[in-house]
Amino acid sequence: MTTFDVAVVGLGAMGSAALFNLASQGHRVVGIEQFEPGHDKGSSHGESRIIRLSYFEHPSYVPLARRALEKWRDLERLSGETILTVTGALEAGYPGASIVSGSLEAARQHDLTHDVLSAADITRRFPGFKVPSDWTGLFQPEGGLLRPELAIRTFVQQAERHGAETRMNTRVLGIEPFGAGIRVRTDTEVIEAGSVIVATGAWIGDFAPELKPHLKITRQVLGWFSPFEPSLFTPDRCPVFLLESEDDACYGFPDFAGTGVKTASHREGLVLPSAGDLAQDGNPEDEAQIRRMLALAMPDANGPLRQMRACMYTRTPDDDFVIDLSPVDPRIVLASPCSGHGFKFASVIGEVLADLALGRASTNDISRFQIRRFGSRSA
Repeated sequence: MTTFDVAVVGLGAMGSAALFNLASQGHRVVGIEQFEPGHDKGSSHGESRIIRLSYFEHPSYVPLARRALEKWRDLERLSGETILTVTGALEAGYPGASIVSGSLEAARQHDLTHDVLSAADITRRFPGFKVPSDWTGLFQPEGGLLRPELAIRTFVQQAERHGAETRMNTRVLGIEPFGAGIRVRTDTEVIEAGSVIVATGAWIGDFAPELKPHLKITRQVLGWFSPFEPSLFTPDRCPVFLLESEDDACYGFPDFAGTGVKTASHREGLVLPSAGDLAQDGNPEDEAQIRRMLALAMPDANGPLRQMRACMYTRTPDDDFVIDLSPVDPRIVLASPCSGHGFKFASVIGEVLADLALGRASTNDISRFQIRRFGSRSA
């Protein structure tokens, strides 16, 4: 029997960040991962993720985003890795689009640097975008992209450097409270810890049945395209972007790695029965859906398809995160950030989860993410 202060189940974005935060504070901690860090079977793969400060989902996310940006910079300084690339972030859409109006409200509430753009302004500043003439946009100069696989591997490596133990390719069979703490039964051993962080992404319902009825797993497809005019889509000329039409929404990235312009629909994809049902099965229908938005707003990026990859969104009914102590036992911390917009926050959520696992109140406001907002509905 091995004993730790904290066990972290799941070493994706949130779990790896929590492992690092706990280890760097000198705690005895173990991280357990059913695959390898940076794997392509969940929600944190695919070369890039957006980070933005102004937040159309709700202005209350802005302080978390600011802290996340600070923490990403801290990780880069500590590791020597380049995880964050600042390109600016462009949000554009039809008159009344929530992506634009919501971000503008958040920017004004939190005094964020931003520019409001007409369709002509957008094309003049960023020639790769040729949006419909009645669209408007919001540009945030501090936005950019993160490299998710590298970030996760860096968190794990830095945690191990600070003394964390890890168990890779290890399945967790059960998480069981007992008098002195929590037992984690794996397929190779039993681990005891004072508390446990469960950050298993789309698998979280397997360990938190009280949460499972409130989550839905959807298949989301990413596509990479060779632009017709490559010079328009380099990171110095093309920001990360979110675009909203009357019937669709997409997000995407400049060609920063020589792999093409990456774009994906943000519309809800096929509902999966379980996380294990994800397959790398991008098809012509997926491609056509992505291309519709490129054709509408970025025709010069709508070139030959290079590849498609599938990932998962774990969605709550309100698209907000779940970060809370388990109602079953407060020594179990549940983390499901979540709903297709969580990765950017991993650096600060690792800090939050470490506080909760150690019985401390978080210095970051997470009141929006409590489980009790769902009521008492069960499976």
